[in-house]
Amino acid sequence: MNTVTIKDVAARAGVSAATASRVLSGNPATSEDSRRLVEQAARDLDFRPNLQARALRSTRTDTIGLLVSDVRNPFFADLAHTVEQAALETGYVTMLGNANERAEQQNRYLDTLIARRVDGVIVAPQGDDTETVQQLVDRGIPTVFVDRVVPGIDVPTVTTDSSTGIRHTVEHLAALGHTRIGYIAGPQSVSTGRERFEAYQDAIVTAGVSADPDLVVFGDFQAASGSAGVSALLALDEPPTAIFAADSLMAVGAIAILNRLGLRIGVDIALVAFDDIEWFSLLEPALSVVAHSVEDMGRVAVELLLDVIAGNHPASVRLPSELIVRASSADPIATDRQTASSRSAAEPSRPGRN
Repeated sequence: MNTVTIKDVAARAGVSAATASRVLSGNPATSEDSRRLVEQAARDLDFRPNLQARALRSTRTDTIGLLVSDVRNPFFADLAHTVEQAALETGYVTMLGNANERAEQQNRYLDTLIARRVDGVIVAPQGDDTETVQQLVDRGIPTVFVDRVVPGIDVPTVTTDSSTGIRHTVEHLAALGHTRIGYIAGPQSVSTGRERFEAYQDAIVTAGVSADPDLVVFGDFQAASGSAGVSALLALDEPPTAIFAADSLMAVGAIAILNRLGLRIGVDIALVAFDDIEWFSLLEPALSVVAHSVEDMGRVAVELLLDVIAGNHPASVRLPSELIVRASSADPIATDRQTASSRSAAEPSRPGRN
């Protein structure tokens, strides 16, 4: 079997060998049409430029790329800050891209990062669309996945073991007497959406509470879908008495609609969110959460990427999750009693009262 060469790719694409070489090495001095033709030719011929691309990447830029899923999501904003600071400490600057939970926007940013010849990329991938992400690996660009993964692409990852925190959440709600626990799931095209939904299903069965499929609604990790999910759950003939939102932005949407409807969180309905953000503990009532350390995730992602840049093959890292119980999922009777007591203590004395 003959080995496919740069010249073969160039001939199929109808460009010079020099142009094909520049495209496959990530050199930005190429036109969009040339890149498209050469990349398609490389795929058609099953050309694998890993070693060639590494040899051609002879200069460092001291720059890494970070692609997050949604900069509006406080979790990813904190992740971006942590990665940026950890990278600066090691002499790297960070180029940030926002996928906005869209694969096509992700791919556009990844193409730009490739063209800018960054030394490595940390990616929170969108769905299972592998073509552009696979190009990073094929070009020999050091890559690490953070928070999410893409099946079939073998790169180091730093993710969270969601199952422990989710199991403890369902156990906690069941112990308070909740038998119908609504779940606002993330998109099933994303690894975290699938993993958290599977963990919820397992926890429901283990706890022996209702597994009614109508208690599950699917969102998109954005606030509007959290509001829509709560509306759908409360419209059921037998609505849930507790709701678990699979990420912080959907929880924000859930809080907004519950407040708009005049329902008292922690009294009329329990609410728990996956992901802890700083101001969740400052709400009234404070929000119960499944927490995992975004600081650890960002720091470890940078460490893994630097290890890959150095030519090593580090093992993936799985971080723990834990339930933090706050007033939003407290015992409703105890909360009512505490609220009444607080109001009584704060009420000014009136004439004629002892």
